[in-house]
Amino acid sequence: MPADVDPGCELCSRPPPPGWTLAYREGEAPDEEGTRETILTLGNGYLATRGAAPEASADGVHYPGTYLAGFHNRLFGAAGDESIVNLPNWLPLTFRPAGGDWFAPGQGRRVHEHRMLDLRRGVYLRELVVVDRARRRTRVRQRRLVSMANPHQAALETSIIAENWSGRLEIRSGIDGGVVNANAPAEAGSCGRHLTEVATGGDDAEIVWLTAVTTNSRHQVALAARIRIVDGVAHSTQSIHGPDAVSQLIGIDVTPGERVVVEKTVTVFSNRDRVVSVPLSAALDELREAGGFALALTDHVAAWSRLWARFRLDVGEKHAWQLPIRVHTFHLLQTLSPHVIGLDAGVPARGLHGEGYHGHIFWDELFVYPYLDLRMPELTRALLEYRHRRLTAARRQAAAAGMPGGLFPWQSGDSGRDESPARSPSPVTGEWVDDYTGRQQHVNLAVAYCVWRYWETTGDLSFLAACGLELLVETARFWAGLATYDPADDRYDIRGVMGPDEFHDGYPGRPGQGLDNCAYLNVMVAWVLGRATEACAIVGRHPGARPWRAVAPTDDERHRWAHIGRRLRLAFLDDGILAQFEGYGDLAELDWDRYRQRYGDLRQLGPLLQAEGDHPNRYRISKQADVLMLLYLFSAEELTALVRGLGYEFDPARIPATVDYYLSRTSHGSTLSRVAHAWVLARTDRRRSFEMLVAALGTDLADPQRSSTRNGIHLGASAGTLDILQRCYTGLEIRDDLLRLNPLLPEGLDRLDFVIRYRNQLISLHVDHERLRVSAAPGADQPVPVAVRGRTFQLAPGSTVTVELRSPSVPDHHAARPISAVESG
Repeated sequence: MPADVDPGCELCSRPPPPGWTLAYREGEAPDEEGTRETILTLGNGYLATRGAAPEASADGVHYPGTYLAGFHNRLFGAAGDESIVNLPNWLPLTFRPAGGDWFAPGQGRRVHEHRMLDLRRGVYLRELVVVDRARRRTRVRQRRLVSMANPHQAALETSIIAENWSGRLEIRSGIDGGVVNANAPAEAGSCGRHLTEVATGGDDAEIVWLTAVTTNSRHQVALAARIRIVDGVAHSTQSIHGPDAVSQLIGIDVTPGERVVVEKTVTVFSNRDRVVSVPLSAALDELREAGGFALALTDHVAAWSRLWARFRLDVGEKHAWQLPIRVHTFHLLQTLSPHVIGLDAGVPARGLHGEGYHGHIFWDELFVYPYLDLRMPELTRALLEYRHRRLTAARRQAAAAGMPGGLFPWQSGDSGRDESPARSPSPVTGEWVDDYTGRQQHVNLAVAYCVWRYWETTGDLSFLAACGLELLVETARFWAGLATYDPADDRYDIRGVMGPDEFHDGYPGRPGQGLDNCAYLNVMVAWVLGRATEACAIVGRHPGARPWRAVAPTDDERHRWAHIGRRLRLAFLDDGILAQFEGYGDLAELDWDRYRQRYGDLRQLGPLLQAEGDHPNRYRISKQADVLMLLYLFSAEELTALVRGLGYEFDPARIPATVDYYLSRTSHGSTLSRVAHAWVLARTDRRRSFEMLVAALGTDLADPQRSSTRNGIHLGASAGTLDILQRCYTGLEIRDDLLRLNPLLPEGLDRLDFVIRYRNQLISLHVDHERLRVSAAPGADQPVPVAVRGRTFQLAPGSTVTVELRSPSVPDHHAARPISAVESG
C-alpha cells in the first residue's frame, strides 16, 4: 500500500470516478497551497468560496476568500481602485479535546490528509487524521458545497471520530468579519480592509449572524450560520461575540470510535439582490427554511446534473484531456452559471476564485461568449446587457478623450468607469513602472464583436433592437471619430492606440504614446462599421422592434462610415505579410536564442527587457496574438474579404507564412495567447495546434509554482480551450443564417461528443475521423439549415444526419461525400 494511503480513509478506499475528480494528498509544497485553494473553489455564479481549510485563516500559505458576483468597493474613496470584496469568512470550524489546543495549521501533527474535488456533483471532500501533543488521534471527514440549486446557500458537514481517546470534545464554529483583501498583494490598490460596521447576533441556540457594510460603495452583506449536531448529543452551547466575529462553542462527550457529525448551513444575502431590502432578514428567513445537509446535497447534485447535460464536452473517459476539459467547464460554470442571468454582473477575468486584477472586467468575454452562445445564450444576453447598462459610463469615457460614441475602459468594475492602472509592479523586479495598457481601446470592438456573434447565433431581434444596436452604433461612432482623413492618399488613419499585443505601447523612444494603424484595430473597425450599418437595416425592417430611443445614425454618419470602412490604412511587410502596425518593419529583430539561453522561460520577456534598461518597443516581438487575433475571430475567407474591401491586394495563400512569422516572434506572456494560436494553427499545422491546446488546458493545473492561478481562474483561457474543441476542431461556424461544419480533428483526438443550442434547437454532434453525426432533439421547432463542407441540408426536429468524411489526404477543394443516412425520429 502506498505510504500516503490510509486504510481507514474513505477517500483512499473509494475508487474515484474516472475523469471526474481532482485529488490532493499531504506532502504538497506549502507555496503551492494558494493555487490548490483556487482549484478547490466552490461557487454557483452568485457566491463562491475558495478551497481553504475551515480551521485555517489567512497566514501567507492559506487564504480563505468568499466573493459575490459584482460586489465591489473602492477602498480609498474617489482616488482608489474599485475591487471585488473579500467577504466575511463563513468557513471557520475547528475542534479540540477539552483543555487541548484548537486544531489549526501548525497545531497538531497531520499523519494523513486527502482532499478531493468531485466535479460531477460539485462537492469538495476532505479526510484527515491529526495527532495532538497528548498523542490523541482524531479523524475528520468533511463534505462542502456551495449550492447550485439555491444561490444563497452553502453547507459544510464535518464528521469527527475520536479514535483512541475519550472525554469532552469541543467544537468551535463561526463567521469571521475581520477579513481583508490580500490575495493579490502585488495589486496594492485593492489590499486592505473593505468592510466596516460589523455587527453580530444570535437568533437561537443554533443560529448566529454577522452583517457588514463596505467602506465606500456602502454595499451591505449579511451571513447567517446554523450549527446542528446530527450524530451526538451536545452538552453545552455558548455563543461568543467579538468585535468582528461571532462563534459558537459546543461541548460533546465522546468515546473511542464514536462519530460526531456537525452540519453547518450558511445563507448569504446583500442589498444588491433583487427583492431584498434587509439582507439580514432575508438570510435568517432563508436559513430557517433550509433543510439539512442531505437535502441540500440532493438538490445541489441534481442542479449540477442538469448543467452537465447541457455543457458536456466528451473526448473519451480514458483520454488525458477529459479531466482538464471538465475542470475548465466546472470553474467556468461556477462563475457564469444560470444564476448570473438575474444579476448585474460581468465577466471577471479571474472568476470568483480570487482577487487577481481586483476582480476587474477586461476583454476576456471575447473568448467566453462563443462557448456560452451555443450552450446557454440567455446567459450571454444577460452579460451583454451588463455592458449596455454601463454605456453611459462608456460615453463619458469617450467624451473625456474628445470623441463621440462610447468607449469601454480596458479595466472596469461595478461602476463601469476606467480602473486601468497608471503604474503597476514589474513581475521581474517588483519595482513600480508606468503602465500604459489602458490605451487598449479595442475592448469596445470586442464587445461589438460579441454582440454580433450572439445575434448571428440566436436571431434574437429583441436584444438587437433593445441593446445590441446601440452598442454597435456607439462603438462605430467612437472609431469613426478617431479616424483622421488623409486626402493625399484618400486613406483614413487611426493613430495613438494599442493592439492586443501589449508589448508595444509606442514607438522606440516614445513609450506610452501609442501606435499608428494597427492591423488588428483597423480591420476590426472596418468590420464594426459594416455591422453597425447592417444592424440598423435589420431593425429598420421591423418597425415594431425599433427602440424608443434615437439610436440610428444620421445619413451623413452612414456615408462617412461607408467611406472609412473602405479606406482605412493598412501596412504590409516586404513579403506581403500584414504588418502589426505602421513602422513595425523598421523595428529590430530580437536574438531569441540568446535570451532563451539567459532566461529559459520568456513569458515575461517585456519586463525582462525593461529590467535590463531596454524596451520591447524596439523589437518585432509580441506578448500574445495580435495580427493573428484576426484569424481567431474571422475565417480566412472573411479576413480576405475584409482586407480586399479596404482596397488592398491580399492573397490568402500568404496566411500560413503570416502565422509562422508572428508565431516565431511571440512569447505567450498571456494565458490567452495559446488559445488564439491553437485556433489559428488548427488547419495549417495540427500537431502544433494540439501542443498549444495541451498547454492551454494545463494553465491552471500544471506548474503551480509559476502559476498566477492562486489569484483566480483564467476564465478566458478556460472557455477558450473549450471553444477550440467545440468550434475550431469541428469547423463550426454560423454565418449567413447557416450552421456550417467542417470537422478536422487533430491526431491526438479520436472523437468529440457534445450538445449545442442553435436557434432554440438542441443539436447533438458526434465527430470522429471517419464521420460526423448530427441529431436534433424532437420538438416543434423549425428545421435549421446545416452545411457540411459545402453540402447543405435541412435538419428537422427528431432527425439524424450522418456524413462520411473524406480522408485528410483528399484536397480541401474536393466535394464532400454524399450524406449517407437521414433518419426521422
